[in-house]
Amino acid sequence: MSVVRDLRVLLRFQGFRRLLGIRLLSQGADGVYQVALATYVVFSPEKQTSAAGIASAMAVLLLPYSLVGPFAGVLLDRWRRRQVFLHGNLLRAFLACVTAVLMLSHVPDWLFYASALCVTAVNRFVLAGLSASLPRVVDPERLVIANSLSPTAGTLGATAGGAVALGVRLLTVDSNAVVVLLAAGVYLCAALAALRIPPDSLGPDRHPVRPRLWATLLDTARGLAAGMRHLSEPPRREAAWALASMTLMRFCYGALTVMVLMLCRYAWSSDSEDGLALLGLAVGVSGAGFFAAALVTPSVAGRLGPARWIAVCAVGAAVLEPALALPFAVTPMLAAAFVLGLTTQGAKIATDTIVQFAVDDGFRGRIFSVYDVLFNVAFVGAAAVAALLLPADGRSVPLVVTVAVIYAAVAVAMARFAQQ
Repeated sequence: MSVVRDLRVLLRFQGFRRLLGIRLLSQGADGVYQVALATYVVFSPEKQTSAAGIASAMAVLLLPYSLVGPFAGVLLDRWRRRQVFLHGNLLRAFLACVTAVLMLSHVPDWLFYASALCVTAVNRFVLAGLSASLPRVVDPERLVIANSLSPTAGTLGATAGGAVALGVRLLTVDSNAVVVLLAAGVYLCAALAALRIPPDSLGPDRHPVRPRLWATLLDTARGLAAGMRHLSEPPRREAAWALASMTLMRFCYGALTVMVLMLCRYAWSSDSEDGLALLGLAVGVSGAGFFAAALVTPSVAGRLGPARWIAVCAVGAAVLEPALALPFAVTPMLAAAFVLGLTTQGAKIATDTIVQFAVDDGFRGRIFSVYDVLFNVAFVGAAAVAALLLPADGRSVPLVVTVAVIYAAVAVAMARFAQQ
């Protein structure tokens, strides 16, 4: 298989191997941690979760990225990225332990959400740093392949981590706190893996003197403005269009995620443990779609171009999503999860590639952080819309139709841009 051959070629680069190891461990821990949060918030028997409750939880956890994300980008363009991986994962290991203690202590919800927010906030630095570092460990000719395999491998690592967490939760111990402690251990392994990379090998190129706090805040605002101006320049138009399209597709994915959560919790099973098992199956099928995207994207995007491939992914989602989702039955919805995994990840690989080629290295960190902000704001917005449209059991024809229309609009916009 070509993907195996491509992976063998990339693994000859020592820097890529080590960066991939950090990604797999970091995102694997993310998968474990996120499943623990989902089971605690949505599938705890004592909680009667609604779509509005899920939306509120997502807002608490994700909206602050609107503030953290831009600052993360400017700091990533200042800090040594290897040190971000080391200290960021050490900090997440500690904070995950705090989350486990709070779960066992039955504290107010806001305190639990604050702890979870801190863990996921650090995640923005790590993931943005991984994307910004990739061009430093592979040559330009192999960057498209690396963009296909590396983030997809991380997504599969997160899926595998989620599967392990579900297995631990369902088969061994009925404790979300134990699962969170497992995530803390994997975060610690990711930090140790970062020690294998030389501190200065991942950039950025310039190393400014650390200024005072207010000077840092002012420089952050200026740096963000400079990054947006950089993105608005004519040579970067493709990156701007790709980011806008990916944001809308993320919105669609978020709305359907909330719908599947509600279906698993209330429509497809009356037992919270059975609903959790169904959610795990849906996550696994979606992960298979991510893997399929890694297989097909390098060759197809190479022939069509990344922008046209985004349009093709959006067309596929626009057509197949309503056809499979509207019955609101388990089997067709699992097929929809595979399709959405394939199309969403395929579009993301193409977007990553466009941004990395179009954006200069000195701006790459802040642009990828803005990318993360757009991702999370879109997901929270989708959860809010889903809360308005979803009934108690999760079945909503208007939501499915709305998502299909958005996918179609993305397809038309990207197809027109690709023809220019």
